[in-house]
Amino acid sequence: MSFATHHTVGRVSVVTLNRPERLNAISGDLLVDLHAALVQAQADPATGAIVLTGAGRAFCAGDDLKEFDQQSESPAAIALHCERIQQITRDLMFGPKLVVGAVHGYAVGGGFEWVLNCDLVVAGESLVGFFPEMALGHFVTGGVTHLLPQSLGHQRTMELIVLGERQDAAALHRLGLVNRVVPDAERLDTALALAAELASRSAGATARLKRLLTSQQAALNWALEQERQAAQACFADPDTAARIAGFATRKG
Repeated sequence: MSFATHHTVGRVSVVTLNRPERLNAISGDLLVDLHAALVQAQADPATGAIVLTGAGRAFCAGDDLKEFDQQSESPAAIALHCERIQQITRDLMFGPKLVVGAVHGYAVGGGFEWVLNCDLVVAGESLVGFFPEMALGHFVTGGVTHLLPQSLGHQRTMELIVLGERQDAAALHRLGLVNRVVPDAERLDTALALAAELASRSAGATARLKRLLTSQQAALNWALEQERQAAQACFADPDTAARIAGFATRKG
Protein backbone atom coordinates (compact mmCIF):
# COMPACT_ATOMS: atom_id res chain seq x y z
CA MET A 1 0.00 0.00 0.00
CA SER A 2 1.27 3.47 -0.87
CA PHE A 3 0.71 6.20 1.71
CA ALA A 4 0.79 8.88 -1.00
CA THR A 5 -0.63 8.41 -4.48
CA HIS A 6 -0.22 10.23 -7.78
CA HIS A 7 -2.59 10.36 -10.74
CA THR A 8 -3.32 12.83 -13.52
CA VAL A 9 -6.46 14.69 -14.52
CA GLY A 10 -5.75 16.32 -17.86
CA ARG A 11 -2.63 18.43 -17.39
CA VAL A 12 -2.92 18.37 -13.60
CA SER A 13 -1.14 15.87 -11.35
CA VAL A 14 -3.05 15.06 -8.16
CA VAL A 15 -0.90 13.95 -5.21
CA THR A 16 -2.96 12.52 -2.36
CA LEU A 17 -1.91 11.71 1.20
CA ASN A 18 -3.34 8.23 1.64
CA ARG A 19 -3.36 7.21 5.29
CA PRO A 20 -6.96 8.11 6.10
CA GLU A 21 -7.32 5.73 9.04
CA ARG A 22 -4.72 7.88 10.86
CA LEU A 23 -5.99 11.20 9.43
CA ASN A 24 -2.92 11.12 7.15
CA ALA A 25 -0.61 11.54 10.13
CA ILE A 26 3.05 11.77 9.18
CA SER A 27 4.94 8.50 9.39
CA GLY A 28 8.30 7.53 7.94
CA ASP A 29 6.61 5.54 5.19
CA LEU A 30 4.28 8.43 4.31
CA LEU A 31 7.26 10.77 3.95
CA VAL A 32 9.02 8.34 1.61
CA ASP A 33 5.92 7.81 -0.53
CA LEU A 34 5.01 11.51 -0.61
CA HIS A 35 8.52 12.47 -1.73
CA ALA A 36 8.36 9.90 -4.53
CA ALA A 37 4.91 11.10 -5.68
CA LEU A 38 5.96 14.77 -5.69
CA VAL A 39 9.18 14.04 -7.57
CA GLN A 40 7.17 12.12 -10.16
CA ALA A 41 4.64 14.93 -10.52
CA GLN A 42 7.27 17.67 -10.73
CA ALA A 43 9.21 15.74 -13.38
CA ASP A 44 6.21 14.73 -15.53
CA PRO A 45 6.50 16.69 -18.81
CA ALA A 46 2.73 16.40 -19.38
CA THR A 47 1.94 18.01 -16.01
CA GLY A 48 1.34 21.75 -15.96
CA ALA A 49 0.37 22.09 -12.27
CA ILE A 50 -0.02 19.96 -9.16
CA VAL A 51 -2.88 19.55 -6.67
CA LEU A 52 -1.95 18.35 -3.17
CA THR A 53 -4.77 16.88 -1.09
CA GLY A 54 -5.57 14.31 1.58
CA ALA A 55 -7.86 11.26 1.55
CA GLY A 56 -10.57 10.81 4.15
CA ARG A 57 -11.67 13.23 6.87
CA ALA A 58 -8.55 15.40 7.09
CA PHE A 59 -5.64 16.73 5.12
CA CYS A 60 -2.92 15.81 7.64
CA ALA A 61 -2.99 15.48 11.43
CA GLY A 62 0.73 16.17 11.82
CA ASP A 63 3.39 13.84 13.20
CA ASP A 64 2.09 10.42 14.21
CA LEU A 65 2.91 10.53 17.91
CA LYS A 66 2.48 6.76 18.11
CA GLU A 67 5.73 6.55 16.12
CA PHE A 68 7.67 8.96 18.35
CA ASP A 69 9.67 6.19 20.04
CA GLN A 70 10.66 4.80 16.66
CA GLN A 71 11.46 8.22 15.20
CA SER A 72 13.60 9.17 18.21
CA GLU A 73 15.27 5.82 18.92
CA SER A 74 18.74 7.01 17.85
CA PRO A 75 20.50 10.16 16.62
CA ALA A 76 20.51 8.66 13.12
CA ALA A 77 16.76 7.99 13.21
CA ILE A 78 16.06 11.53 14.42
CA ALA A 79 18.27 13.05 11.72
CA LEU A 80 16.62 10.96 8.99
CA HIS A 81 13.09 11.87 10.06
CA CYS A 82 13.83 15.60 10.29
CA GLU A 83 15.58 15.65 6.91
CA ARG A 84 12.68 13.77 5.27
CA ILE A 85 10.22 16.35 6.60
CA GLN A 86 12.26 19.24 5.18
CA GLN A 87 12.66 17.44 1.86
CA ILE A 88 8.89 17.61 1.30
CA THR A 89 9.06 21.41 1.53
CA ARG A 90 11.84 21.42 -1.05
CA ASP A 91 9.74 19.16 -3.30
CA LEU A 92 6.80 21.55 -3.04
CA MET A 93 8.58 24.89 -3.18
CA PHE A 94 11.73 24.35 -5.23
CA GLY A 95 10.16 22.33 -8.05
CA PRO A 96 9.12 24.12 -11.28
CA LYS A 97 5.40 23.35 -11.12
CA LEU A 98 2.88 25.46 -9.24
CA VAL A 99 1.15 23.56 -6.42
CA VAL A 100 -2.48 24.09 -5.38
CA GLY A 101 -3.49 22.79 -1.96
CA ALA A 102 -6.98 21.26 -1.69
CA VAL A 103 -7.27 20.91 2.07
CA HIS A 104 -9.94 20.16 4.64
CA GLY A 105 -10.35 18.94 8.19
CA TYR A 106 -7.23 19.02 10.31
CA ALA A 107 -3.99 20.50 8.99
CA VAL A 108 -1.78 20.16 12.04
CA GLY A 109 1.93 20.76 12.59
CA GLY A 110 3.76 19.43 9.56
CA GLY A 111 0.46 19.21 7.72
CA PHE A 112 -0.20 22.91 8.33
CA GLU A 113 3.34 23.64 7.17
CA TRP A 114 2.71 21.80 3.89
CA VAL A 115 -0.41 23.93 3.36
CA LEU A 116 1.77 27.02 3.74
CA ASN A 117 4.25 25.57 1.23
CA CYS A 118 1.62 25.50 -1.53
CA ASP A 119 1.51 28.31 -4.08
CA LEU A 120 -2.28 28.64 -3.87
CA VAL A 121 -4.70 27.04 -1.40
CA VAL A 122 -8.34 26.04 -1.72
CA ALA A 123 -9.73 25.35 1.75
CA GLY A 124 -12.81 23.35 2.58
CA GLU A 125 -14.98 24.99 5.23
CA SER A 126 -13.97 22.33 7.75
CA LEU A 127 -10.27 23.25 7.63
CA VAL A 128 -8.60 23.80 11.01
CA GLY A 129 -4.89 24.60 11.05
CA PHE A 130 -2.58 24.96 14.03
CA PHE A 131 0.91 24.32 15.37
CA PRO A 132 1.08 22.02 18.43
CA GLU A 133 4.88 21.79 18.36
CA MET A 134 5.75 24.21 21.17
CA ALA A 135 3.31 22.57 23.58
CA LEU A 136 4.78 19.14 22.76
CA GLY A 137 8.41 20.19 22.85
CA HIS A 138 8.80 19.80 19.09
CA PHE A 139 9.98 22.49 16.67
CA VAL A 140 8.26 23.86 13.57
CA THR A 141 9.64 22.89 10.17
CA GLY A 142 8.65 23.50 6.55
CA GLY A 143 10.42 26.84 6.32
CA VAL A 144 7.64 28.56 8.29
CA THR A 145 10.15 30.51 10.39
CA HIS A 146 11.00 32.28 7.11
CA LEU A 147 7.62 32.24 5.37
CA LEU A 148 5.27 33.35 8.14
CA PRO A 149 7.12 36.52 9.21
CA GLN A 150 7.06 37.61 5.57
CA SER A 151 3.28 37.12 5.44
CA LEU A 152 2.19 38.08 8.95
CA GLY A 153 4.97 39.95 10.71
CA HIS A 154 6.86 39.03 13.88
CA GLN A 155 4.15 39.25 16.55
CA ARG A 156 1.43 37.37 14.67
CA THR A 157 3.94 34.68 13.74
CA MET A 158 4.94 34.26 17.38
CA GLU A 159 1.28 34.06 18.37
CA LEU A 160 0.49 31.35 15.83
CA ILE A 161 3.56 29.23 16.57
CA VAL A 162 3.98 29.62 20.32
CA LEU A 163 0.33 29.66 21.41
CA GLY A 164 -0.71 27.13 18.77
CA GLU A 165 -4.29 28.39 18.68
CA ARG A 166 -6.61 26.70 16.21
CA GLN A 167 -7.43 28.72 13.10
CA ASP A 168 -10.49 27.84 11.05
CA ALA A 169 -10.80 28.33 7.30
CA ALA A 170 -12.34 31.79 7.61
CA ALA A 171 -9.57 32.98 9.94
CA LEU A 172 -6.89 31.61 7.63
CA HIS A 173 -8.54 33.40 4.71
CA ARG A 174 -8.54 36.68 6.66
CA LEU A 175 -4.83 36.17 7.38
CA GLY A 176 -4.17 35.68 3.68
CA LEU A 177 -2.89 32.11 4.16
CA VAL A 178 -5.56 30.49 1.96
CA ASN A 179 -6.98 31.83 -1.32
CA ARG A 180 -10.47 30.33 -1.49
CA VAL A 181 -12.90 28.87 1.06
CA VAL A 182 -15.56 26.55 -0.36
CA PRO A 183 -17.84 23.78 0.91
CA ASP A 184 -15.84 20.61 1.53
CA ALA A 185 -17.61 18.79 -1.29
CA GLU A 186 -16.41 21.44 -3.77
CA ARG A 187 -12.83 21.63 -2.52
CA LEU A 188 -11.17 19.22 -4.95
CA ASP A 189 -13.10 20.29 -8.04
CA THR A 190 -12.34 23.94 -7.30
CA ALA A 191 -8.64 23.15 -6.86
CA LEU A 192 -8.57 21.10 -10.08
CA ALA A 193 -10.16 23.96 -12.02
CA LEU A 194 -7.71 26.44 -10.54
CA ALA A 195 -4.75 24.15 -11.29
CA ALA A 196 -5.98 23.64 -14.87
CA GLU A 197 -6.03 27.41 -15.29
CA LEU A 198 -2.48 27.65 -13.93
CA ALA A 199 -1.41 24.87 -16.31
CA SER A 200 -2.67 26.94 -19.25
CA ARG A 201 -0.12 29.65 -18.48
CA SER A 202 3.41 29.67 -19.86
CA ALA A 203 5.36 26.91 -18.13
CA GLY A 204 8.60 28.82 -18.51
CA ALA A 205 7.20 32.06 -17.14
CA THR A 206 5.46 30.46 -14.16
CA ALA A 207 8.55 28.39 -13.28
CA ARG A 208 10.68 31.53 -13.34
CA LEU A 209 8.13 33.41 -11.23
CA LYS A 210 8.03 30.61 -8.67
CA ARG A 211 11.81 30.45 -8.51
CA LEU A 212 11.96 34.20 -7.95
CA LEU A 213 9.20 34.36 -5.31
CA THR A 214 10.10 31.26 -3.33
CA SER A 215 13.32 32.49 -2.65
CA GLN A 216 15.33 34.18 -1.93
CA GLN A 217 16.15 30.45 -1.91
CA ALA A 218 19.30 31.13 0.10
CA ALA A 219 17.22 32.57 2.96
CA LEU A 220 14.65 29.77 2.79
CA ASN A 221 17.36 27.10 2.59
CA TRP A 222 19.04 28.65 5.62
CA ALA A 223 15.75 28.54 7.54
CA LEU A 224 15.15 24.91 6.55
CA GLU A 225 18.60 23.94 7.81
CA GLN A 226 18.23 25.84 11.08
CA GLU A 227 14.78 24.31 11.64
CA ARG A 228 16.19 20.84 10.94
CA GLN A 229 18.88 21.32 13.56
CA ALA A 230 16.40 22.69 16.10
CA ALA A 231 13.92 19.88 15.40
CA GLN A 232 16.65 17.27 15.92
CA ALA A 233 17.59 18.83 19.24
CA CYS A 234 13.95 18.89 20.35
CA PHE A 235 13.36 15.26 19.32
CA ALA A 236 16.30 14.23 21.52
CA ASP A 237 15.24 16.35 24.51
CA PRO A 238 13.84 14.29 27.45
CA ASP A 239 11.31 17.09 28.03
CA THR A 240 9.78 16.32 24.63
CA ALA A 241 9.42 12.62 25.43
CA ALA A 242 7.77 13.52 28.75
CA ARG A 243 5.37 15.96 27.10
CA ILE A 244 4.36 13.44 24.43
CA ALA A 245 3.90 10.72 27.05
CA GLY A 246 1.66 13.08 29.01
CA PHE A 247 -0.32 13.91 25.89
CA ALA A 248 -0.79 10.22 25.11
CA THR A 249 -1.98 9.61 28.69
CA ARG A 250 -4.55 12.41 28.41
CA LYS A 251 -5.73 11.09 25.03
CA GLY A 252 -6.04 7.58 26.44
